[in-house]
This record gives sequence, structure tokens and C-alpha cells, in this order.
Amino acid sequence: MKAWQRNGILSAALLIFGAARLPFEASLAKELRAAGLTPPPMEIGTRDKIGQTSSAVALGGLRTLVATFLNLRAFSFFQEQRWDDVADTYDTIVDLAPRTRYYWETGSWHSAYNAASYYMNDSTLPALRRREAWRASILRGRAFLERGIRNNPADWSILANLGFLLSDSNKLAAFRDSNEAFAAAADAYRRSADTGKALPYVRRAEFYSLARVAGKEQEALALARSLYAARQNHTPTLLILLLVLEAHENPSMDTTRRALELFGTPEKAYEALTSHWQRTRQRFPVYGVAAALESLEKTLAVPEDKSIFKQPLQSPTGPDDGFQK
Repeated sequence: MKAWQRNGILSAALLIFGAARLPFEASLAKELRAAGLTPPPMEIGTRDKIGQTSSAVALGGLRTLVATFLNLRAFSFFQEQRWDDVADTYDTIVDLAPRTRYYWETGSWHSAYNAASYYMNDSTLPALRRREAWRASILRGRAFLERGIRNNPADWSILANLGFLLSDSNKLAAFRDSNEAFAAAADAYRRSADTGKALPYVRRAEFYSLARVAGKEQEALALARSLYAARQNHTPTLLILLLVLEAHENPSMDTTRRALELFGTPEKAYEALTSHWQRTRQRFPVYGVAAALESLEKTLAVPEDKSIFKQPLQSPTGPDDGFQK
């Protein structure tokens, strides 16, 4: 057999072998990415953003190194209060390191808290512009966390961070519908706790959010009773909300007697109930609280001018709060 014939046969064999391997390798790569063992291929836009040199390094398997340097760049943008550049940089960072929790949580924090606070206090902008920039920053932070969850559905911390943002009383006005925000927060906390890796406070936080969703009182009460079974969950907020939801279920319940059962003494019960009554910005329900306070004030001989009902209460946050000037 002549050399050119032998080379031709070898070339054909290699082509056939390579073609046969393609489906197998493509399937294997897909399975490895689905399992989180290999990162997805870089998009062309990401390569353009990080530059030719960094792109070569990233393609060489050192994506996390490039992400680290970009994180330093983002910090410089933060110091210069270049909020769009901060957000854009974190978009690129998470393309490079989508499994790193820190980048998702930090990127969201810069938008929802740092940038939002900056716009709220930026006296160079008219009130309407400040309000819309504030709201857009918070929504951007929420969307970034939600994207992080889609990339890391089993990460309890990213889920808990979303719950925290959605239930933050200082951010509620940005979401327009507080009922939807609390329901979404409760769901995020629930999914976080269901991973089996979350810290104990997460399930309580789920309850605190769920208790503020209109129409979910029965579900919240069932969760409260489940949590109450463990001594470590006997926080003042949980005890008060347990009482409140029981009063919602049974309006004729003796709330004073129940408060004494939960807190031990009239003094402790009154202190807890007055604190709850004044937490108007958190939008917790108050079923039965007024009746218990009136009864306890008589028992404790609280002077009329010192009554909790004579004390001014903060109004719940609204969309124009902080943007009056």
C-alpha cells in the first residue's frame, strides 16, 4: 500500500472516530455542567468585557482568579460611587464564577443597600428622580439574588438573603405590594430552611414573614405552633405572634390570660405587648393586643398619661417616605 493511501485511510479513521465521540463528549459536558462540576462556556459578551488577556486566562481554567481581580475593580467603583459600573462588573463576575455565593450576595447588597441609600440622600436630584433611582436599585438587587438562586438553587444563604431583602421594612415601598413581598420572603426562607443546611433563625424568619401575609393566618399559626414546640424558638416576637394568631382564630379568647401564660408575669407581658404595639413599620398583625394592653394597664395601675395608647406611633412606611425634600 502506498504512503498516500495509508495516510488517507488513517485520516478517514480519525474523522470517523472523532465524529463518533462528539455526541458522547457533548452529553458528558452537559452532565458535568448540570452537576456543577464544570462551569458553563463563557459567553462572547463576557469575553469582550474582561479583555483579551483575562479571557485567555479564564479559558485556561482560572476563571476564579479573573473574578477575584474584577471584584477588586468593583470595590474601586464602589468607593467612587459609580453604581452602574459596580452592577455591570458583578454581572461579569458571576458569569465567571456562578457558584460563588459571596459574589451574588455582595453584588445584590451594593445595589439594594449601598446604591439605594446613596440615591435616597442625593440632594442634587429632585425627589421624583431620587425615588425612582432608589426603587430601581432595590429591584436590581432583588433580581440579582433571584438570578443567583437560579444558578444555585440549593444554596441556603442566597435564599435567606432574598428573604431578608423582601421583608426589610425599609425596602417595602420599593415593591409596591407589601403582601406580595412578605409572601415571596416567606417562600424564600422556606426554601432556604428546606435545604437542611440553613441556620435555625431561617425557619423563624419564614414564620415572621408568613404572619404578615393577609389570608395566610391559619398556615402561619400552624407553623408558629410547630416552632413553639422547641424551646430555642421562644423569642418575644414568636410568642407575641403566636398569641396574635390565636386571637385571630378565636376572637373571644382571653388574650390577657394567654399573655400571662406565655410571658410569666404581668410586667413581662406588658413590656412585650407594648413593644409589639409600637412596631408599626414592621407591619405585624395586632389581633387581640389592644384588649390585653388595656387589661394589663389596669392590673399594673399604669397612669393614664403614661398609657401606651397615649404614645405617638410611627406610620407604616410609604412610597414617598424619605423623598419629601
